[in-house]
Amino acid sequence: MLDMNFIRNNPEAVKENIRKKFQDEKLPLVDKAIELDKQYRTYKAMDDNLRNQKNVVSKEIGKLIGQGKKEEAEEAKKKVSEFADELHENEIKEEQLYAQLRETLMFIPNMIADDVPIGKDDSFNVEEQRFGEPVVPNFEIPYHSDIMARFNGLDKDAAARVTGNGFYYLMGDIARLHSAVLAYARDFMIDKGFIYCIPPYMIRSDAVDGVMSFKEKENMMYKIEGEDLYLIGTSEHSMIAKFKDQILDEDQLPITMTSYSPCFRKEVGAHGIEERGVYRIHQFEKQEMIVVCKPEDSDKWYEKMWSYSVELFRSLDIPVRKLVCCSGDLADLKYRSCDIEAFSPRQKKYFEVCSCSNLTDAQARRLSIRVKGKNGKYFAHTLNNTVVAPPRMLIALLENNLNEDGSVRVPKALQPYMGGKEVLVPVK
Repeated sequence: MLDMNFIRNNPEAVKENIRKKFQDEKLPLVDKAIELDKQYRTYKAMDDNLRNQKNVVSKEIGKLIGQGKKEEAEEAKKKVSEFADELHENEIKEEQLYAQLRETLMFIPNMIADDVPIGKDDSFNVEEQRFGEPVVPNFEIPYHSDIMARFNGLDKDAAARVTGNGFYYLMGDIARLHSAVLAYARDFMIDKGFIYCIPPYMIRSDAVDGVMSFKEKENMMYKIEGEDLYLIGTSEHSMIAKFKDQILDEDQLPITMTSYSPCFRKEVGAHGIEERGVYRIHQFEKQEMIVVCKPEDSDKWYEKMWSYSVELFRSLDIPVRKLVCCSGDLADLKYRSCDIEAFSPRQKKYFEVCSCSNLTDAQARRLSIRVKGKNGKYFAHTLNNTVVAPPRMLIALLENNLNEDGSVRVPKALQPYMGGKEVLVPVK
């Protein structure tokens, strides 16, 4: 959510930012916000004046009574009552205008960085750098669910009977590999100085509205029937919301945390769920990282965070690339974002496994996360990034470590989490 002062002083810049995001339907919101803000400030000034007059007359009442001027005192009381009635009516209008203004601001996208590529959708995202040499073996690599099936590691049929499409059972070595990846990612981030946390898996609607746009909420979140609770789509949601309505001491910053959670997503508009595989599913587990920091430090943390993802994937012998997200592919709260994509030897192309974002103060304004500094209070900056999100990450791991005989090499970094196993041998 943008600062209203910024919108008031830079309306054309805000409109140009909306055009860069190809959301021209939102252009009228800028003028609407300015008009609502004008009306709100008018009523606020009127109410401040009424309160002042009411206080002045109220103080006179005691003096008049002390002077024996009962009639004048009664007249003063009537004036105070009239001020109070008018103030009450105005305060209702003031609150209504503020609510309308805030709702309007929630739909205006955050300003994007000057160097974000301009494009309408993800087809305009820009590859910036590759890490590791992609290797396509001279034998055929099966579809990832078929690799898992060789280990009796995946049962989507049973999950469909129990829950429906988009869910799965992981078993045996595949399930253990899944847990090993998460445990390794947890320790990897702890070694980077991040505090480990297991957060709530459900959050209230005001927290949801604080961490994401309304469109994302509609397309992603599962609502708990009869309660003001939503299942989280990523632990970033509850991790950032942890600081809702808090005033942090500047000395506490940066706050760096890594969290484990299951994640639940409706995947509306995702062009259907792949019934065979586990690439796009309704439930998965994830290790996440978040940072709450001073505004001047957020770009530095952004660079660190995506580089951690690269380092982790390379430690598991998986080639990756960094893809810079274009303007039209940025969610409304994002200032800049990039995807880390892993190489798929089967498809001979890269696919998304991590997403790193700097949201500047957009979430902090919505959630009222402020910092008490030497020169006063200000809104914090927030960032988030995927560490790993299996089972999708397992696709890259299995394909890049598959042997011709169907066995799978266990990267050295994962071996302590797999009971020392160096190779996984299929059962069929």
